[in-house]
Amino acid sequence: MTAGDTHTCMSCGNTFTGLYCNKCGEKIIEPADRSLKSFLSSVLIALTFADSKFFRSIRLVVFNPGFLSLEVAEGRRVRYLRPMPLFFLLNLIYFIFPIIQLFNATLRTQLNSFHGRFAESRVVAKMMELGVHDITSFALIYDQKTTSLAKMMVIVFAIVFSLPLNLIYRTRNRYFTDHVGLSVELVCFNLFVNALLLSLIAAIVGAYISEMVLTAILVTTNLYFIVRSGITFYEDKGAKLILRSLLMLLMLKVALEVYRAILFYVTIWSL
Repeated sequence: MTAGDTHTCMSCGNTFTGLYCNKCGEKIIEPADRSLKSFLSSVLIALTFADSKFFRSIRLVVFNPGFLSLEVAEGRRVRYLRPMPLFFLLNLIYFIFPIIQLFNATLRTQLNSFHGRFAESRVVAKMMELGVHDITSFALIYDQKTTSLAKMMVIVFAIVFSLPLNLIYRTRNRYFTDHVGLSVELVCFNLFVNALLLSLIAAIVGAYISEMVLTAILVTTNLYFIVRSGITFYEDKGAKLILRSLLMLLMLKVALEVYRAILFYVTIWSL
């Protein structure tokens, strides 16, 4: 088979000369394309390309928050993994390995939250429905179920947090999907730094991270992300940057509580 041969495209039926259909772009599959060498070459190229994009993107998320979302929002996307694919990759690792349950909330946490009174009534009703009379036994059932759901519902948190961004930065010529992209980047930052990396460090040094220490780390790292992304993504500066960053940190807490409430009712419904 040569490049000058005439072919009929298997996809669109067009008759053409060469190896690529001039109508739909379909390539003629040659025997060499089915060889082991071709397969291994494709795998190597795919892995090398994906790895370079992953490491380039995650480095930006950690050391230059907001830049990846800025590049994507302005149409420069080829060299990076966009926030959403990066999120799915990190969340897959988060789902597989037993690490800090950053976006999870136990039954005890839910009952002590702002919607605790309503949560308690739903727990009592669900216990009666399941025939469970011991709150400790029900907590074990609930915690096991909500852990798996939390890892699948993290994207809900990103969407919830993007809503106040639309109001806080409504004059910054950013669209809804731009704010969602930054929210997803924030989730990626937390999954990599505060879940994966922090868990790895704790495991290596054999340290136990108390709830107080974990809270301090989360506040500090997220404030870092918010300030840096405010400068890079929203071009904020001065007193407005400080005020908006503190407001975003507050909205981050609100978004987390709303997400946990959603997680609670989804978990109760699925039991």
